[in-house]
Amino acid sequence: MQTLTIHSARDLRIEEAEAGTPGDGQVRIAMAAGGICGSDLHYYNHGGFGTVRIREPMVLGHEVAGHVEAVGAGVTRVKTGDLVAINPSRPCGSCEYCDKGHFNHCLNMRFYGSAMPFPHIQGAFRQQLLVDETQCEKVGPGVSAGEAAMAEPFSVCLHGVRQAGLVDGARVLITGCGPIGALCILAARQAGAGEIVVCDLTDQALEFAARIGADKTVNVSAGPSTLAQFAADKGYFDICIEASGSEQALHSALTVVRPRGTIVQLGLGGDMSVPMNMVVAKEMNLVGSFRFHEEFARAVELISSDDVDVKPLISATLPLADAVEAFDLANDRSRAMKVQLSFQD
Repeated sequence: MQTLTIHSARDLRIEEAEAGTPGDGQVRIAMAAGGICGSDLHYYNHGGFGTVRIREPMVLGHEVAGHVEAVGAGVTRVKTGDLVAINPSRPCGSCEYCDKGHFNHCLNMRFYGSAMPFPHIQGAFRQQLLVDETQCEKVGPGVSAGEAAMAEPFSVCLHGVRQAGLVDGARVLITGCGPIGALCILAARQAGAGEIVVCDLTDQALEFAARIGADKTVNVSAGPSTLAQFAADKGYFDICIEASGSEQALHSALTVVRPRGTIVQLGLGGDMSVPMNMVVAKEMNLVGSFRFHEEFARAVELISSDDVDVKPLISATLPLADAVEAFDLANDRSRAMKVQLSFQD
């Protein structure tokens, strides 16, 4: 089989590897679709992010789905031919955080396509993948492999919205409308948000936000003053999902979220300063959101239903042979929201 392996920044290679035979409780997946994530782009563009660097060749990818090709002994959840979304999160189940049910903070996490540990955790951009059957979530009829592969980023957003607390009836601000911000619109609406306002730097992103369910959009390219309409009486919004990773966006959110409101920092853009006087004076709840766990099954359930439509986010699907072109397209926000790879000829 073929894999998509990165050796250093801008050095993507299609390489050969053994597919393997499923053991007890394992499943071999004929991979069908995989979405290019922001972390994949960081590895491609810069060879890593922050202090995390590629130190050995690593297969990329973790937003994936495919068809069950073979099953090992004892497998009961899925059968040959099933289309499944693959949960890339593999906690150890025995560390102190797993014992507390905080699986996304596992001390021995094996998350596909991650250079955080060494040796690196190899990823899922490959034509066949051996997985534990517990990682497989069967999707509903009529759902495409591309839609199924959206379960992973949607899980991130479901977890982020869950971190916000009670969303039902709330006024929600979402800052940044890349793929994660866009999926947060769907997640917040599913959680019962009463009003969703989205801000971004480009009209194109905001037009997309309105198309998938934002009640109002604000172009903030002129600066934070564009949100001044929401700052009266100490703030308008109950919740902000900060999906851009921008320090300026976080500062703006603090001025327009009401006292005792909640800001969920979901976007990652490096360390940023926080005006703590405002946090204290307004008694703000500033919380982080990292990956997901139980939300993955819920994401697949929602995508398999008529309640959530992720199809509009899929801008293009390119074959594995055109991976470099796909990554370059994914880098261009003016042309693409979510770019996916197809792994079968």
